[in-house]
Amino acid sequence: MNSIATRPANSPPMALSDQADSDEKLIQLWLHGKAKNTQAVYDFDIWRFGESTGGKPFRAVTLGDLQDFADSLDHLAPATSNRILSAVKSLLTFGHEIGYLPFNVGAALRLRSAKNTLAERILSEPDVHKLIAMEPDERNRILLRLLYAAGLRVSEAASLAWNDLRDRGEQGQITVFGKGDKTRAILLSKDTWRELVSLRGEAGPDEPVFQSRKGGRPLTRVQIMRIVRAAAARAGVQSVVSPHWLRHAHASHALDRGCPISLVQATLGHESVSTTGRYLHARPGDSSARYLGV
Repeated sequence: MNSIATRPANSPPMALSDQADSDEKLIQLWLHGKAKNTQAVYDFDIWRFGESTGGKPFRAVTLGDLQDFADSLDHLAPATSNRILSAVKSLLTFGHEIGYLPFNVGAALRLRSAKNTLAERILSEPDVHKLIAMEPDERNRILLRLLYAAGLRVSEAASLAWNDLRDRGEQGQITVFGKGDKTRAILLSKDTWRELVSLRGEAGPDEPVFQSRKGGRPLTRVQIMRIVRAAAARAGVQSVVSPHWLRHAHASHALDRGCPISLVQATLGHESVSTTGRYLHARPGDSSARYLGV
């Protein structure tokens, strides 16, 4: 029986700080409910921070410790450094909110400004169509098409099962369980739907849509990454392309074609329309530079 169940009925309410009695317990509480991949990344980030402080308890961490850790990450790209530091700041904020940490020293740490490189990661429409058309393998070609047509994250494509598909007449829809444990439905075009269902064969409702060649297991994130990179190289795209580039292309091309930004936001599962708005800034439709005589 746990300690909460055995507390006397007339005892005072448990203090928030009682929920964590060690740094390890604090990390466990902080990671609870996050996706497994996110947990693994964050756990490594916090271990890295602990190594930099020599294993100092979180309650003894100073702003100077945080700044020294930030300086040790200067060799990384600003976006990578900021991601790591944001994880540490989030943990310290959580620890302070539940009463485990007396002060939130992370609140005073400033993150580095990072250049917005989104425009560099948006493929042109001809490149996307060439990338898909030149893929000789049927499964891989349909995977590439769906990543672009539905703007899926790689994890969403990997976890897609036949039970997630629903017929809508000539069209169809897929139900995606995505980032932040949020579910969204995406309506597909007639041609994309027809190609997608052609993969099913005798597969059962709980089987993955995109299966590996061995054992009927779903494709992994790494396998999908390799498929996309091989397709991009085959199509003559010089950049090191990832599956997320097709999601970027979906958003940018849809907005270019006049799709309402709120609809792009809903399709991609962005929490805020300001996130979707980054694509408008990355590829503006006009600028004052065009009005000059040079």
